[in-house]
Amino acid sequence: MNRRTFLFQSTALAAGAMIFPTACARNSNSKSTDMMAPGLQVYTIREALAEDFQGSMQRIADLGYVNIELFAYGDGQYFGNSIPEVKTMMSDMGLQVKSSHVATGWTSPDAVGTMTNNWEQTVQDAAELGQDYIVLAYLTEEERQSMDDYKKVAELLNSCGETAKNAGLQMAYHNHAFEFETMDDQVPYDLLLSECDEDLVKFELDLYWTRRAGVDPIAYFEKHSGRFPLWHVKDMAAGEDQFFAAVGEGVIDWENMFSHAETAGLDYYFVEQDATRSGEPFKEIEKSIGYLENIL
Repeated sequence: MNRRTFLFQSTALAAGAMIFPTACARNSNSKSTDMMAPGLQVYTIREALAEDFQGSMQRIADLGYVNIELFAYGDGQYFGNSIPEVKTMMSDMGLQVKSSHVATGWTSPDAVGTMTNNWEQTVQDAAELGQDYIVLAYLTEEERQSMDDYKKVAELLNSCGETAKNAGLQMAYHNHAFEFETMDDQVPYDLLLSECDEDLVKFELDLYWTRRAGVDPIAYFEKHSGRFPLWHVKDMAAGEDQFFAAVGEGVIDWENMFSHAETAGLDYYFVEQDATRSGEPFKEIEKSIGYLENIL
Protein backbone atom coordinates (compact mmCIF):
# COMPACT_ATOMS: atom_id res chain seq x y z
CA MET A 1 0.00 0.00 0.00
CA ASN A 2 1.47 3.34 -1.00
CA ARG A 3 1.42 6.35 1.28
CA ARG A 4 -1.31 8.12 -0.69
CA THR A 5 -3.64 5.14 -0.40
CA PHE A 6 -2.83 4.79 3.30
CA LEU A 7 -3.59 8.42 4.02
CA PHE A 8 -6.87 8.26 2.12
CA GLN A 9 -8.07 5.16 3.93
CA SER A 10 -6.87 6.46 7.28
CA THR A 11 -8.92 9.59 6.86
CA ALA A 12 -11.98 7.67 5.73
CA LEU A 13 -11.85 5.23 8.60
CA ALA A 14 -11.04 7.78 11.25
CA ALA A 15 -13.02 9.44 11.25
CA GLY A 16 -11.49 -7.24 30.21
CA ALA A 17 -9.91 -10.15 31.80
CA MET A 18 -13.31 -11.35 33.00
CA ILE A 19 -15.42 -13.72 30.92
CA PHE A 20 -19.16 -13.41 31.23
CA PRO A 21 -21.06 -16.71 31.37
CA THR A 22 -23.62 -15.88 28.69
CA ALA A 23 -20.99 -14.59 26.30
CA CYS A 24 -18.90 -17.71 26.86
CA ALA A 25 -21.87 -19.97 26.22
CA ARG A 26 -22.94 -18.01 23.15
CA ASN A 27 -19.52 -18.23 21.56
CA SER A 28 -18.11 -21.51 22.88
CA ASN A 29 -18.11 -23.11 19.44
CA SER A 30 -16.58 -20.24 17.50
CA LYS A 31 -14.46 -18.07 19.75
CA SER A 32 -11.53 -18.79 22.04
CA THR A 33 -11.68 -18.09 25.76
CA ASP A 34 -9.62 -14.90 25.44
CA MET A 35 -12.63 -12.94 24.16
CA MET A 36 -12.30 -10.40 26.97
CA ALA A 37 -8.53 -10.06 26.80
CA PRO A 38 -7.13 -6.56 26.21
CA GLY A 39 -7.81 -5.39 22.66
CA LEU A 40 -6.57 -2.50 20.53
CA GLN A 41 -7.88 -0.79 17.42
CA VAL A 42 -4.56 -0.14 15.71
CA TYR A 43 -5.72 3.12 14.11
CA THR A 44 -4.37 4.55 17.35
CA ILE A 45 -0.79 3.90 16.17
CA ARG A 46 -1.36 4.44 12.44
CA GLU A 47 1.75 6.53 11.83
CA ALA A 48 3.99 3.94 13.47
CA LEU A 49 2.36 1.17 11.44
CA ALA A 50 3.09 3.04 8.23
CA GLU A 51 6.76 3.25 9.22
CA ASP A 52 7.24 -0.23 10.67
CA PHE A 53 4.24 -2.54 10.67
CA GLN A 54 5.90 -5.58 12.21
CA GLY A 55 7.88 -3.67 14.82
CA SER A 56 4.82 -1.69 15.88
CA MET A 57 2.73 -4.83 16.25
CA GLN A 58 5.45 -6.32 18.43
CA ARG A 59 5.34 -3.26 20.67
CA ILE A 60 1.59 -3.78 21.06
CA ALA A 61 2.15 -7.39 22.08
CA ASP A 62 4.89 -6.39 24.51
CA LEU A 63 2.43 -4.03 26.26
CA GLY A 64 0.08 -6.94 26.89
CA TYR A 65 -2.55 -6.46 24.22
CA VAL A 66 -3.90 -9.70 22.77
CA ASN A 67 -6.91 -8.96 20.55
CA ILE A 68 -6.43 -6.74 17.50
CA GLU A 69 -8.80 -4.80 15.29
CA LEU A 70 -7.19 -3.84 11.99
CA PHE A 71 -7.93 -1.05 9.54
CA ALA A 72 -6.68 0.10 6.11
CA TYR A 73 -7.23 -3.19 4.29
CA GLY A 74 -6.68 -2.82 0.58
CA ASP A 75 -6.40 -5.31 -2.26
CA GLY A 76 -5.39 -8.21 -0.06
CA GLN A 77 -2.86 -6.33 2.04
CA TYR A 78 -2.32 -4.38 5.22
CA PHE A 79 0.37 -1.73 4.92
CA GLY A 80 2.10 -3.67 2.14
CA ASN A 81 1.93 -7.01 3.95
CA SER A 82 -0.02 -9.89 2.44
CA ILE A 83 -2.66 -11.76 4.42
CA PRO A 84 -0.38 -14.82 4.91
CA GLU A 85 2.40 -12.52 6.11
CA VAL A 86 0.10 -10.75 8.58
CA LYS A 87 -1.25 -14.08 9.79
CA THR A 88 2.24 -15.39 10.48
CA MET A 89 3.26 -12.20 12.27
CA MET A 90 0.22 -12.28 14.52
CA SER A 91 0.76 -15.93 15.40
CA ASP A 92 4.43 -15.40 16.18
CA MET A 93 3.62 -12.46 18.46
CA GLY A 94 0.69 -14.08 20.26
CA LEU A 95 -1.75 -11.57 18.79
CA GLN A 96 -5.20 -12.48 17.47
CA VAL A 97 -7.02 -10.47 14.83
CA LYS A 98 -10.63 -10.45 15.95
CA SER A 99 -12.06 -7.69 13.78
CA SER A 100 -11.27 -5.25 10.99
CA HIS A 101 -12.69 -2.00 9.67
CA VAL A 102 -13.86 -1.54 6.12
CA ALA A 103 -15.54 1.17 4.03
CA THR A 104 -18.65 1.08 1.83
CA GLY A 105 -16.65 1.99 -1.26
CA TRP A 106 -19.38 4.28 -2.54
CA THR A 107 -17.16 7.37 -2.52
CA SER A 108 -13.99 5.47 -3.44
CA PRO A 109 -15.12 3.06 -6.17
CA ASP A 110 -11.57 2.33 -7.32
CA ALA A 111 -10.48 1.12 -3.89
CA VAL A 112 -10.25 -2.67 -3.94
CA GLY A 113 -11.40 -4.31 -0.74
CA THR A 114 -14.57 -2.48 0.24
CA MET A 115 -18.18 -3.52 0.71
CA THR A 116 -18.87 -2.74 -2.96
CA ASN A 117 -15.58 -3.72 -4.59
CA ASN A 118 -14.31 -7.29 -4.22
CA TRP A 119 -16.29 -7.89 -1.01
CA GLU A 120 -16.16 -11.67 -1.30
CA GLN A 121 -12.36 -11.65 -1.30
CA THR A 122 -12.32 -9.13 1.54
CA VAL A 123 -14.44 -11.49 3.62
CA GLN A 124 -12.32 -14.50 2.67
CA ASP A 125 -9.16 -12.67 3.74
CA ALA A 126 -10.77 -11.74 7.05
CA ALA A 127 -11.73 -15.36 7.61
CA GLU A 128 -8.18 -16.44 6.75
CA LEU A 129 -6.89 -14.18 9.53
CA GLY A 130 -9.25 -15.90 11.96
CA GLN A 131 -11.51 -12.91 12.51
CA ASP A 132 -14.93 -13.12 14.11
CA TYR A 133 -16.12 -9.68 12.98
CA ILE A 134 -15.85 -7.31 10.05
CA VAL A 135 -17.08 -3.75 10.63
CA LEU A 136 -18.26 -0.81 8.56
CA ALA A 137 -16.13 1.89 10.13
CA TYR A 138 -17.38 5.24 8.89
CA LEU A 139 -19.79 7.00 6.57
CA THR A 140 -18.45 9.91 4.58
CA GLU A 141 -20.50 13.09 4.55
CA GLU A 142 -21.69 12.31 1.03
CA GLU A 143 -23.00 8.93 2.19
CA ARG A 144 -25.28 10.32 4.92
CA GLN A 145 -27.19 13.26 3.48
CA SER A 146 -30.67 11.90 4.19
CA MET A 147 -32.59 9.18 6.00
CA ASP A 148 -32.92 7.45 2.64
CA ASP A 149 -29.14 7.28 2.56
CA TYR A 150 -29.16 5.54 5.93
CA LYS A 151 -31.74 3.08 4.61
CA LYS A 152 -29.34 2.30 1.76
CA VAL A 153 -26.58 1.77 4.31
CA ALA A 154 -28.79 -0.68 6.18
CA GLU A 155 -29.53 -2.55 2.95
CA LEU A 156 -25.83 -2.77 2.18
CA LEU A 157 -25.05 -3.97 5.70
CA ASN A 158 -27.68 -6.69 5.44
CA SER A 159 -26.44 -7.83 2.05
CA CYS A 160 -22.80 -7.84 3.07
CA GLY A 161 -23.76 -9.39 6.37
CA GLU A 162 -25.17 -12.39 4.53
CA THR A 163 -21.89 -12.89 2.69
CA ALA A 164 -19.97 -12.53 5.94
CA LYS A 165 -22.24 -15.03 7.70
CA ASN A 166 -21.67 -17.60 4.97
CA ALA A 167 -17.93 -17.29 5.66
CA GLY A 168 -18.39 -17.64 9.41
CA LEU A 169 -18.03 -13.92 10.20
CA GLN A 170 -20.33 -11.36 11.77
CA MET A 171 -20.96 -7.99 10.12
CA ALA A 172 -21.15 -4.93 12.38
CA TYR A 173 -21.47 -1.14 12.25
CA HIS A 174 -19.25 1.35 14.09
CA ASN A 175 -20.65 4.74 15.04
CA HIS A 176 -19.42 8.27 15.46
CA ALA A 177 -21.52 11.14 16.85
CA PHE A 178 -23.38 12.14 13.69
CA GLU A 179 -25.63 9.06 13.71
CA PHE A 180 -27.37 10.45 16.80
CA GLU A 181 -28.17 13.84 15.26
CA THR A 182 -31.90 14.05 14.51
CA MET A 183 -32.74 14.14 10.82
CA ASP A 184 -36.31 14.48 9.56
CA ASP A 185 -37.53 13.91 13.13
CA GLN A 186 -35.67 10.60 13.25
CA VAL A 187 -32.42 9.41 14.80
CA PRO A 188 -30.30 7.70 12.11
CA TYR A 189 -28.75 5.28 14.60
CA ASP A 190 -32.21 4.12 15.65
CA LEU A 191 -33.13 3.60 12.01
CA LEU A 192 -30.05 1.43 11.51
CA LEU A 193 -30.98 -0.65 14.54
CA SER A 194 -34.49 -1.03 13.13
CA GLU A 195 -33.58 -1.71 9.49
CA CYS A 196 -30.61 -4.01 10.04
CA ASP A 197 -31.31 -7.71 10.46
CA GLU A 198 -30.52 -8.62 14.07
CA ASP A 199 -28.79 -11.82 13.01
CA LEU A 200 -26.80 -10.41 10.12
CA VAL A 201 -25.68 -7.06 11.57
CA LYS A 202 -24.42 -6.26 15.06
CA PHE A 203 -23.10 -2.93 16.38
CA GLU A 204 -19.72 -1.80 17.61
CA LEU A 205 -20.50 1.01 20.03
CA ASP A 206 -17.83 3.69 20.23
CA LEU A 207 -18.28 4.86 23.80
CA TYR A 208 -16.45 8.16 23.32
CA TRP A 209 -18.51 9.26 20.34
CA THR A 210 -21.72 8.09 21.99
CA ARG A 211 -20.91 10.18 25.06
CA ARG A 212 -19.95 13.15 22.90
CA ALA A 213 -23.35 12.94 21.21
CA GLY A 214 -24.98 13.22 24.63
CA VAL A 215 -26.33 9.69 24.46
CA ASP A 216 -26.46 7.14 27.29
CA PRO A 217 -24.97 3.88 25.97
CA ILE A 218 -26.41 1.88 28.85
CA ALA A 219 -29.91 2.86 27.76
CA TYR A 220 -29.12 1.38 24.34
CA PHE A 221 -27.75 -1.79 25.93
CA GLU A 222 -30.96 -2.23 27.88
CA LYS A 223 -33.28 -1.45 24.97
CA HIS A 224 -31.37 -3.55 22.43
CA SER A 225 -29.87 -6.26 24.61
CA GLY A 226 -27.25 -8.44 22.98
CA ARG A 227 -26.72 -6.29 19.88
CA PHE A 228 -23.45 -4.64 20.97
CA PRO A 229 -20.79 -7.38 20.99
CA LEU A 230 -17.99 -4.92 20.20
CA TRP A 231 -16.99 -1.76 22.04
CA HIS A 232 -14.47 0.97 21.37
CA VAL A 233 -13.12 1.81 24.79
CA LYS A 234 -12.08 5.42 24.33
CA ASP A 235 -12.06 8.04 27.07
CA MET A 236 -12.97 11.73 27.02
CA ALA A 237 -10.90 14.36 28.79
CA ALA A 238 -12.64 16.84 31.06
CA GLY A 239 -12.99 20.28 29.50
CA GLU A 240 -14.92 22.04 26.79
CA ASP A 241 -12.91 20.58 23.92
CA GLN A 242 -13.79 16.99 24.98
CA PHE A 243 -10.44 15.78 23.71
CA PHE A 244 -9.44 12.12 23.64
CA ALA A 245 -7.81 10.71 26.77
CA ALA A 246 -6.10 7.54 27.90
CA VAL A 247 -8.65 5.17 29.37
CA GLY A 248 -9.09 5.97 33.05
CA GLU A 249 -7.93 9.57 32.71
CA GLY A 250 -11.19 10.94 31.40
CA VAL A 251 -14.78 11.39 32.51
CA ILE A 252 -16.31 8.04 31.50
CA ASP A 253 -17.13 5.67 34.36
CA TRP A 254 -15.59 2.46 33.03
CA GLU A 255 -16.38 0.26 36.00
CA ASN A 256 -20.05 1.09 35.61
CA MET A 257 -19.84 0.62 31.84
CA PHE A 258 -18.30 -2.84 32.07
CA SER A 259 -20.86 -3.87 34.67
CA HIS A 260 -23.38 -3.78 31.77
CA ALA A 261 -21.26 -5.88 29.42
CA GLU A 262 -23.48 -8.92 29.70
CA THR A 263 -26.58 -6.91 28.82
CA ALA A 264 -24.78 -5.44 25.82
CA GLY A 265 -23.70 -8.89 24.68
CA LEU A 266 -20.03 -7.88 24.74
CA ASP A 267 -17.54 -10.24 23.14
CA TYR A 268 -14.52 -8.01 22.54
CA TYR A 269 -13.46 -4.50 23.45
CA PHE A 270 -10.79 -2.46 21.69
CA VAL A 271 -8.95 0.47 23.24
CA GLU A 272 -8.69 3.36 20.82
CA GLN A 273 -7.40 6.91 21.08
CA ASP A 274 -7.85 8.89 17.88
CA ALA A 275 -5.30 11.54 18.83
CA THR A 276 -2.98 12.38 21.73
CA ARG A 277 -1.80 15.68 23.13
CA SER A 278 1.54 14.09 24.00
CA GLY A 279 2.17 12.82 20.49
CA GLU A 280 3.17 9.49 22.04
CA PRO A 281 0.36 7.01 21.38
CA PHE A 282 2.29 4.02 22.74
CA LYS A 283 2.58 5.69 26.13
CA GLU A 284 -1.14 6.45 26.07
CA ILE A 285 -2.19 2.89 25.25
CA GLU A 286 0.18 1.62 27.94
CA LYS A 287 -1.68 3.75 30.48
CA SER A 288 -4.99 2.50 29.12
CA ILE A 289 -4.17 -1.18 29.44
CA GLY A 290 -2.77 -0.63 32.91
CA TYR A 291 -5.98 0.99 34.07
CA LEU A 292 -8.21 -1.68 32.54
CA GLU A 293 -6.19 -4.50 34.04
CA ASN A 294 -6.77 -2.93 37.46
CA ILE A 295 -10.55 -2.65 37.17
CA LEU A 296 -11.45 -5.80 35.24
